[in-house]
Amino acid sequence: MADDETIVAVATAPGRGGIAIVRISGSAVTNISKKLLGKVPSPRLAELFSFRDVSGQPIDQGLALFFPGPHSFTGEDVLELHGHGGPVIIDLLVTTIIKLGARSARAGEFSERAYLNNKMDLTQAEAVADLIDAGSEAAARSAFRSLQGVFSEKIHKLVEALVKLRMHVEAAIDFPEEEVDFLADKTITKQAAAIVADLGEVLAQAQQGQLLHDGMTLALVGPPNVGKSSLLNYLTGSDTAITSEIPGTTRDVIRENINIDGLPVHIMDTAGLRTTADTIEQEGMLRAKDAMLQADRILLIMDDRSEGEQRKKELKKALLHLPETNNKHCQYALIWNKIDLTGKDPAREHKLGHEEIYLSAKTGQGIDVLKDYLKQAMHFQEAGEGTFMARRRHLLALEQALNHVTQGIEQLTSNKAGELLAEELRLAQIALSQITGEFTSDDLLGEIFSSFCIGK
Repeated sequence: MADDETIVAVATAPGRGGIAIVRISGSAVTNISKKLLGKVPSPRLAELFSFRDVSGQPIDQGLALFFPGPHSFTGEDVLELHGHGGPVIIDLLVTTIIKLGARSARAGEFSERAYLNNKMDLTQAEAVADLIDAGSEAAARSAFRSLQGVFSEKIHKLVEALVKLRMHVEAAIDFPEEEVDFLADKTITKQAAAIVADLGEVLAQAQQGQLLHDGMTLALVGPPNVGKSSLLNYLTGSDTAITSEIPGTTRDVIRENINIDGLPVHIMDTAGLRTTADTIEQEGMLRAKDAMLQADRILLIMDDRSEGEQRKKELKKALLHLPETNNKHCQYALIWNKIDLTGKDPAREHKLGHEEIYLSAKTGQGIDVLKDYLKQAMHFQEAGEGTFMARRRHLLALEQALNHVTQGIEQLTSNKAGELLAEELRLAQIALSQITGEFTSDDLLGEIFSSFCIGK
């Protein structure tokens, strides 16, 4: 159960609007309601009330909805007040409620109480925030499936399979005097192999869900005047960045978000890479290098009009600016821009260690080729009916569980070590339970719910 303190927060977005909703949850809701409204409203029935301050003076007039616990979002008594959306009015209302015995809610505290009171598991609670933050229709639908329990159900089935196998293995260990060697039974290895296969399938689905949640980060880099800002403007569909023939127009990193068939893409347009004495431009190039280290993919953009030795020289010079490391952040594609001026057709070519794409940021030729490449690079598939939202911590837990079961099978088949298999299965179960919150730490809960909206 959550603590006994009653909490209050504005559940609608900050600012001025026609209506604002104030939400109250906790044991003092009925007492606050009597003082604020004059009585406790009928359960789950919208009624018109005057909202009064501690001295009995009217503050506002609006609708009140009372949800008695445990049949409420948080599992506690909940009161929602629907008033006029003026900031001064709402501040007066919240201040009055605090004087009457509530305190301001922390970020995500309503959802946290719903989780602590067993109204939803941890993946469903996270799905609430994901649904609010969804940047595309595909992300919203996937978050709603998680909220409905699609992801949780898959995890529960995996845990049930692990528990069943653990019972078999641990029974064999506990009764070694039996004539039948249960650990030699191929049923155990078959069941374990089936769990590995199921874990792999859920992990693949979660990877797609994590892409819907986090998306990919893209850095546009290259020498001045090759069309980086023009490509950003075409992808975003607006004049986000200033374009000019004057070198060094872009000095800082410009960030924009788009989505490609449901895949969120966070684009960073960077300063042109060249040798310069301009200190501001030098700072811009330092920030460009930081952007490259943050990116999942780098698009190195070059001018297709250069030819022969000049082309090789310019490319070699540009490649020197890429970070010298083999991690994922330095995977890049070479973009030959301005094919509208060279007369070439849009194309994609696979070269050793990278892809080369021919396009025009001015006319849009080859942009579809680029988009297909970005989806393939991230192994992204358009969200289907079974897609659910997932986060990085979910992937790590699934990977841990998969590793533990795989190690357990190896210990059994190679060393006949039933005890080690049982331990690996136990650790796999703990890893999966962290996803739904059946086994988790207070620190993890604090980190998760602190990222939620106030009032949710």
